[in-house]
Amino acid sequence: MHCSTNCPIDFSGKPIRTFNLNAHFIAPNPPTSFNPQSVCPSIHPSAYVGPFSSVIGDVTIRQNVFIAPNVSIRADEGTPFYIGANTNIQDGVILHGLAHGRVTHDGEEYSIYIGEEVSCTHGCIIHGPCKLGNRVFVGFHSIVLNAVIGEGSYISTNALVTGGIRVAPNRYVPSGAIIETQKQADALGPVPQSQEEFAEEVQQVNQQFPEAYSLQFGETRCSCGLACSCNTLHDVLD
Repeated sequence: MHCSTNCPIDFSGKPIRTFNLNAHFIAPNPPTSFNPQSVCPSIHPSAYVGPFSSVIGDVTIRQNVFIAPNVSIRADEGTPFYIGANTNIQDGVILHGLAHGRVTHDGEEYSIYIGEEVSCTHGCIIHGPCKLGNRVFVGFHSIVLNAVIGEGSYISTNALVTGGIRVAPNRYVPSGAIIETQKQADALGPVPQSQEEFAEEVQQVNQQFPEAYSLQFGETRCSCGLACSCNTLHDVLD
């Protein structure tokens, strides 16, 4: 795959070309006394898993999900996890679950359930048991632990939502807020229009990334979901 002439160049004067080392870790969870079943992740071919990210255990990742670099999705304690279509899990996000405690969706139990078109932005922690409804936005460095977040809700930067509470749909958690009682959750106001618009913009951008990143590596899509070219590595080493 040849880059355009406006690509940066290396010390030899050659263009720096994109190439794929599959530098992510996808594996079954190790059997333990609290989680004896070893299960491999199920990742839709249209999803993208970025470099230096880990997906471990009983994790279902649906269509067009974008997993950015340096993400940890670790279903080795609490399990299973589900990530719905068109969701984005951005750089440095951590998904993990406690061994005990589950949420339900359509009669099924999950340690973490994330709906469709959810944005988990840079550095946030989603810790099971928890459920994020469709179109939820979780802001930078926020933490959701032992909570159910209604669809369309917006959790702003550096907030904490915990305590087994349920946040109603389309509610706004302000920056730095600590929501740990149901009374606090019930008092939350609606999402401001400016934040709704920002969340929609983030969605529009990130839904383009899975295919765009994958196709950087070539025109042939592999069974792993990444695209590749038989000439790519040759081009890099040439």
